[in-house]
Amino acid sequence: MTLTVGAHSARPLRHILRLHLKAWQLGGLADAAELALTELVSNVVRHAPGAHCTIRLLRREHGVRVEVDDDCPCLPRPAPAYDELTENNRGLILVDSVTDRWGADPDPGGRGKTVWFECDAQDDAL
Repeated sequence: MTLTVGAHSARPLRHILRLHLKAWQLGGLADAAELALTELVSNVVRHAPGAHCTIRLLRREHGVRVEVDDDCPCLPRPAPAYDELTENNRGLILVDSVTDRWGADPDPGGRGKTVWFECDAQDDAL
């Protein structure tokens, strides 16, 4: 999906993600994945030129990977955990705590980046 997102975009995107996870029999990942997706979309709204992004939902052997591409070349950095006064980037600490992995990869042409996360299903849920 290639989208221009706004302040109210997260809700329908969470719904789409939940439907995919249910269809893939990964419904147990929905809460964590929805929370992480909300943060990544919020970052696009705040930081990406034109709030334009591409979102990919990828079924993996052991779970799901969600990728959000945007046109801002600045890579996200979580705020230091000890810095209680920092107002920005706290959401990435949340993404880190509810996903199994996350990261950010610069676009090879330097025009943007892909921020992604992965959530693994428990073996008995596959």
